[in-house]
Amino acid sequence: MLKQILSEMYIDPDLLAELSEEQKQILFFKMREEQVRRWKEREAAMEKQESLPVKPRPKKDNGKSVHWKLGADEEVWVWVMGEHHLDKPYDELCSEILAERARLKAEQEAREGRKAQSGEFTGSLKPKSHSPEVQAPRDWEPRSVGEKAAKEGAPARGCRPAPPLAEEKTPKKESVKKTQDEEIKQTDEEKTKQIYKSWKEDTEWQASLRKSKAADERRRSLAKQAREDYRRLSQRGRGSEGPQSTPGGPQKPRRPPLPPKPQFLSSAGHPCKPLRNQGVVRPASSSAQEDIVRWFREEQLPLRAGYLDASDSIAPWFHGILTLKRANELLSTCVPGSFLIRVSERIKGYALSYLSKDGCKHFLIDASTDMYSFLGVDQLQHASLAELVEYHKEEPITSLGKELLLYPCGQQQEPPDYQQLFE
Repeated sequence: MLKQILSEMYIDPDLLAELSEEQKQILFFKMREEQVRRWKEREAAMEKQESLPVKPRPKKDNGKSVHWKLGADEEVWVWVMGEHHLDKPYDELCSEILAERARLKAEQEAREGRKAQSGEFTGSLKPKSHSPEVQAPRDWEPRSVGEKAAKEGAPARGCRPAPPLAEEKTPKKESVKKTQDEEIKQTDEEKTKQIYKSWKEDTEWQASLRKSKAADERRRSLAKQAREDYRRLSQRGRGSEGPQSTPGGPQKPRRPPLPPKPQFLSSAGHPCKPLRNQGVVRPASSSAQEDIVRWFREEQLPLRAGYLDASDSIAPWFHGILTLKRANELLSTCVPGSFLIRVSERIKGYALSYLSKDGCKHFLIDASTDMYSFLGVDQLQHASLAELVEYHKEEPITSLGKELLLYPCGQQQEPPDYQQLFE
């Protein structure tokens, strides 16, 4: 049964409803192991395929190619920011880049301002001539006193001296400097806003990352606990297997191979393979019950299923084909520690219903072979149902629940509910 579930990676919902929480965790762990095994096989096949020699492609005449830089280990050289001790943090790099951009922009605007100012000053000093006849030759020298004084740099009589150039240039420089200061201030404010925004986004991302890590840690702890429980149960099962006793002594339970595939019943009485996408087609209740009765009479009666050991009387804890609801009703009138074994109404097998302090628990018993064992718990096989019950009167079914079979829940109706099985 477990082998078919792992091969198809699918379990029927009706069958899943019969499992306890620990059985579900162990089944999930087995399915996860199967997924990892398949993934490793696929990876090995891909590596084997990649290791095969590849025919080199013919080079084109004008084809382009890329050659990666190799490191000392003959692998592609890779630099990961933040791994080296000299690497700067992300925030510091961003601030330096923004400051450098602001500095370059301010220098460019200052150069443009100086070019415009020099162009205006050159235009103001250039003499304005209306006609080419008025222009003087290059070797012309002023003859008048005023012109001669102007040429030598001294002010002539009756002429007002021109103001110095520094006085004309000072207010323009001050205005350009004020504009540059405003732009630098605005750039610093934008840079501060961007740094704050990136810091806020990083904070939210760190919070979500912490939450996801906490959830992963919880899932890993649950999986680790399930693995430890399964390992402990497996070691306990191996410890219970000692040297074979004498033929006259009691037989110890032995560890079996993996249980076989489950047999889903169809209306014709033949096993029906469930389809994953289309769902399992349920047969009619009457035909399924007839198939289960036929299975019990043909296969289980020769194994003395339901009888006490060394006796021809039916065990008080044995019941016929009962539903989950009916089993809960029978156990509700009993004390904690009571139990019964019923024939499953869905598969060819049995179910043990147990009343604990927390409520009713149900465990599937695999009877597909000549031996009997719980599905997915410890997988210790017993020769009969009576031996299984006797063994678990001292050993709990699970390590977490401590379920000991103390009080059998007998029949509460006449005729008994198992009468149709023995007719």
